[in-house]
Amino acid sequence: ITALPGSSALLRHGFVTYSNAAKIQLLKVQEATLARVGAVAEETALEMLWGALHEADIAAAITGIAGPGGAVPGKPVGTVCIAWGARAAEPQVRTCHFHGDRWSVQYAAGSVALGGLLGLLRGAG
Repeated sequence: ITALPGSSALLRHGFVTYSNAAKIQLLKVQEATLARVGAVAEETALEMLWGALHEADIAAAITGIAGPGGAVPGKPVGTVCIAWGARAAEPQVRTCHFHGDRWSVQYAAGSVALGGLLGLLRGAG
């Protein structure tokens, strides 16, 4: 997003919260949620989204396993949960299973998130 000239007029900030502690501190994800479902879960992505929406009109949240390591039972490499929404709108969330190397998984996840945000801006949700 920031590669576009003038993006600073609209983009206030972003968060990179790899650790659970950062998710809790910066985005107000509940410790109980992380203990119950883990970091890579739709519930966690939604809590991250709500935390970001405290200071934003629209936001997206991505949590996943880009690889090459990090897989856990039931959550292989490429599992990514993506949420997007606006303060006054019903949030959207989905779990995706991407293939490829780390960059490919990150690129695909970012594309889904940006597509969701563009849908919000167009009024399509």
